[in-house]
Amino acid sequence: MAKENKENTGFALGKENYILLAIGFAIIVLGFILMAGGGSEDPTAFSPEIFSTMRITIAPVLVLFGFIFEIYAIMKKPKQ
Repeated sequence: MAKENKENTGFALGKENYILLAIGFAIIVLGFILMAGGGSEDPTAFSPEIFSTMRITIAPVLVLFGFIFEIYAIMKKPKQ
């Protein structure tokens, strides 16, 4: 039998995986902030700002990319 040099740290993932998870979480939070930004001062007045490209297209794509990045961070095998 071959000896394995695995350290049992008690964590399910490696250090690199947790760093990638934090980056993915930051991307998701940034996407939600971009979706929420901008608004009208007067709630009774219509503001076309709600239909901006940033809020309708770019921010949701950024959130989707963040979730895909999170899946990658979980599935990535840690270096040994």
